[in-house]
Amino acid sequence: MGFDSLRRSLLAGERVVAFTRAEGGELGARLLVWPDGRSEGTLRAAELDRTALGLATADDLPATGLREIEGVEVFVETFEPLPQLFIVGAVHVAIHLVHFARRLGFRTVVVDARSAFATAERFPHADELVVEWPADYLARVPLHANTYCVFLTHDEKLDNPALQVALEAGVRYVGALGSSRTHRKRVAALLENGLGQELIDRIHAPVGLDLGGRRPEEIAMATAAELVAVRNGRQAAGKR
Repeated sequence: MGFDSLRRSLLAGERVVAFTRAEGGELGARLLVWPDGRSEGTLRAAELDRTALGLATADDLPATGLREIEGVEVFVETFEPLPQLFIVGAVHVAIHLVHFARRLGFRTVVVDARSAFATAERFPHADELVVEWPADYLARVPLHANTYCVFLTHDEKLDNPALQVALEAGVRYVGALGSSRTHRKRVAALLENGLGQELIDRIHAPVGLDLGGRRPEEIAMATAAELVAVRNGRQAAGKR
């Protein structure tokens, strides 16, 4: 019970606290609680459910493990959503970036409309591989403050509409590959399409920390390093 709800919530960037009865005739009864007070399931006792709800919505979350609640042994688990990384462009840099990002704890999704590039043979290590126009895909999936987006196609028809979707959704990080000249053209196109300068200024371009590398794996490493810096609050989520 609750697995689908739990998965949907984690993909949507929501924390979920799960309570499971660990003793008695109702062994295995489960209650899921969301930060806004929503719940699903029951521990088979109204007072127990109320106390668990209060614990899950308090400022100090209960630690994962067995604890006694209202005289009943309950196993408590707090599920924090993984940061999700959408990589637009199934290029060579993306192959290496998926490798680094997964090791760093990101859920990785590679999106490209070009089926010749977006193949399972090239990306067996990605959590998800999507052959679709990136803007269409990003417009229909949950994007939130724990979402990171990297644009690598160098094709404005693929990158720019999807960039606009990500920026308007308020994702945590937006990085785009390309030279200063490429970025100036990108900015002009986004402005012409009605995107505000304040949102455009959130683009990290050129993508990645300046490590001096030029090879695909070096660009991927520099990008992964910037993702970590933003995740840990060491770099603002905006243009440098």
